[in-house]
Amino acid sequence: MNSIFTQIIKGEIPCYKIAETDNCFAFLDINPNSAGHTLCIPKKEIDLIFDLDDKDYQDLMNFSKKISKALKKAVDCERIGISVIGLEVPHAHVHLVPLNSMEDINFKKKVKMSDKEFKDLAKSIKSYL
Repeated sequence: MNSIFTQIIKGEIPCYKIAETDNCFAFLDINPNSAGHTLCIPKKEIDLIFDLDDKDYQDLMNFSKKISKALKKAVDCERIGISVIGLEVPHAHVHLVPLNSMEDINFKKKVKMSDKEFKDLAKSIKSYL
């Protein structure tokens, strides 16, 4: 069965898409630690990030870097944090989290956002790509 992320890539589940390449996909986390929390994923459904072949790993990291630069311009924050945990969805993914304090990277802390806020934020991030 396809992971929830593969379903998002295929358009079977809606998302707040930020960007897409031939190999990678970025979208806003719908249960964000902070406004702008973005997930970057490879299109290949590989469970563990370190199981990606070297090319796919580098593609994901370079893609994440590009997204983080746009995210930093779109969201007022001190820096963009990166986290790879991989326990919640069996599909490799990188969390990009706008940070102003260490608490912002705490995955128990969540921010509530409206559909309009998500859409406006996605549009803003895209404008910096």
